[in-house]
Amino acid sequence: MGHVDTNYLPRWWTGGVCSAIAVTTTQPLDLIKVQLQTQARADRKPVTEIIGNIYRQSGILGFYNGISASWFRQLTYTTTRFGLYEWGKQFVNSEGVGAKVGLAIFAGLCGGIVGVPGDVITVRLQNDSKLPPEKRRNYKHVFDGLFRIIKEEGVRSLFRGTLPAVSRSVLLTIGTNATYDQVKQKIRSVTGAADGLPLHFTTSTIAGCIAVSLMQPLDVIKTTYMNAKPGEFSGIGGAALSIAQQGPLAFYRGFIPALIRVSPNTIITFILYEQARLRFGYLEPEDKLS
Repeated sequence: MGHVDTNYLPRWWTGGVCSAIAVTTTQPLDLIKVQLQTQARADRKPVTEIIGNIYRQSGILGFYNGISASWFRQLTYTTTRFGLYEWGKQFVNSEGVGAKVGLAIFAGLCGGIVGVPGDVITVRLQNDSKLPPEKRRNYKHVFDGLFRIIKEEGVRSLFRGTLPAVSRSVLLTIGTNATYDQVKQKIRSVTGAADGLPLHFTTSTIAGCIAVSLMQPLDVIKTTYMNAKPGEFSGIGGAALSIAQQGPLAFYRGFIPALIRVSPNTIITFILYEQARLRFGYLEPEDKLS
């Protein structure tokens, strides 16, 4: 293969498209994670039983419940996060850790707000199959879910759990984008590694592990609150208190499935992102470089 210029910058859509492809491969793990996180203490089931129930009810396709909402979420939420983070790099010191974290906070905040409606629908679609038939919402797809929530519960319900969702988005962007950039920079400076697949794989693996550890407690709170029936909790604090009453480890419920899901998702997303940058990206105009 010929020489590839590693100075190419990603297109604005690259993050969302690559993440949508990645989430397609990890959707079954995400589905299992959501069903683990929304279990009540009295009705707790092991992972094997959850997997068996999903398969018995809907077969292999049952593991892809909510995939349309997952795609919608990534194409809104991740496109915004990645796009703003990359755009903001031109205004900050690319060598500084603090600058990367500050930029990640800004990008995660904006992306989190944009992504809340898709997140609400995703959680509800993924959790539906474990409910008794009379309690299921039976959304046909993401747009049916959006329409029905607006009609039945009001627009405000599309933004249930905004605080934990945005907080999670901020932590995720710090744990992935900022960490990825910093770790990649350090590995290259210490080892002289080329900007290629081995570097991208190593860096994204480290970033994925850090991201899960940072955001898991907020993810559990967010999932529990978004999936709640109207009036079930007095607010996001009520959902957090309900989880806390089950013990501190309850905030890390579904941690292993989350780690198993987020790590491959992060690896696939960033490998695809880097390949798309190198092959479909663009060089910064010379007048900006001067």
